[in-house]
Amino acid sequence: MILKNLTRYNAIGANSYLIDTGNCKIILDSGLHPKEEGLDATPALEEVKANTVNAVILTHAHLDHAGTIPLVMRRHSEATLYSTPPTADLADALMHNSVNVMQSKREELGITDYPLYGHKEIEKLARRWKKVCYKKRVKIAEDVYITFYNAGHVLGSCGVLIEANGKTLFYTGDIQFADQCLIGAAEFPTENIDILIIETTRGAIPRKPEYSRETEKQQLCNAINHALEKGGSALIPVFAIGKTQEVLSMIHEFKQKNLIPDKVPVFIGGLSTKMTLIFDEYNNSQYRRDKDFNIIEDMNLKIGKKKKKRTPIVYQKRAIFALSSGMMTEKTVSNDFARTFINNPKNSLLFVGYADPQSPAGRIRNTERGQMININPEKEDVLLDCDLEVFDFSGHSTRDEILDYILKVKAKTNFLVHGDIAASEWFQQQIAEKSKAMDVIIPEPAKPYEL
Repeated sequence: MILKNLTRYNAIGANSYLIDTGNCKIILDSGLHPKEEGLDATPALEEVKANTVNAVILTHAHLDHAGTIPLVMRRHSEATLYSTPPTADLADALMHNSVNVMQSKREELGITDYPLYGHKEIEKLARRWKKVCYKKRVKIAEDVYITFYNAGHVLGSCGVLIEANGKTLFYTGDIQFADQCLIGAAEFPTENIDILIIETTRGAIPRKPEYSRETEKQQLCNAINHALEKGGSALIPVFAIGKTQEVLSMIHEFKQKNLIPDKVPVFIGGLSTKMTLIFDEYNNSQYRRDKDFNIIEDMNLKIGKKKKKRTPIVYQKRAIFALSSGMMTEKTVSNDFARTFINNPKNSLLFVGYADPQSPAGRIRNTERGQMININPEKEDVLLDCDLEVFDFSGHSTRDEILDYILKVKAKTNFLVHGDIAASEWFQQQIAEKSKAMDVIIPEPAKPYEL
């Protein structure tokens, strides 16, 4: 077997990897790089000869794994696309939204590569999409089998076990080994794995020894109440897939336990609404922990609706606004709303996940209170004068949890992917110190590795 890293850079984004068993070619994920534009944001799909791939496997529906699925399926017209049912539904909605975003960037930024694909092309993918449940062994070619395992990262996320040529390869995708409110912890195999391809996202980020998810939840609850008691509101920027629904579930729990007044309205908007509806379609399935909880109906959410033009969400005091995007990217609901929110000292801006330092959210987090800040180059600066707090509810496992898994599996060959160089090198060093029998490789882009 041969592995080839199809990413253009050793970093997070545009994830894609080729596995060639000899009689079957498989592409694992095909994402879009969040910091690049046009074709530079895509995987190096040209590294694989057209119409030679048998199967494309999508581990979950985040943009950095799913954003260029139509491109790889176009290039390999006979390939079958495999994912779990929730991933198929979420990715479909995500890709349609991406078309709209790319069309806007073409018009506003002059990026002629955009859109990379269209709505009709996405719709045609349904005929080639095979939905597979967890722990169901599926034959995809002669003597080649795949099995999906819950990755704990987001609704429907999976790691995939590939059996071929008498060997077993396990690709983790993104991992969360701890229970979240909605999604149960990863349930990965640990025995008889010859080759491991594993994410390293948090390799350069140690978590504080005293960290407790329950303590973090309580502190978030306290921060929300602090804003409400001052007569202000709480703005929580959230990613549309995963973080929105997780935060809403926590807020629901706070209300159920009378930690937050039940009458406090909760607003969501943007792509989050469509994605939350999909989460609710699976509320009684094997993919969610909280059976019978319908997020939108049970919480009586206030939803920013779209008609021909976007209806802006209007500020009101003593409310909670969980708005996408999580990094407050320009022209998203959270960015637009923040312009008239962050200058009010009664309000609180509460971050619950990662923010790239160059994003509007990252710049806000690095700005002192009382200073002016620009969060949209097309508009004037705004004053940052609200409370600001950051919480850790990452959908990725800690580096120590992932390292423990690697050492438990004891695969002969380990490929470290989906991480900045510093993150991958931390794992490489740790494994070298703890086990001399394991080969550890940070795969260079486009270089073939014999397995």
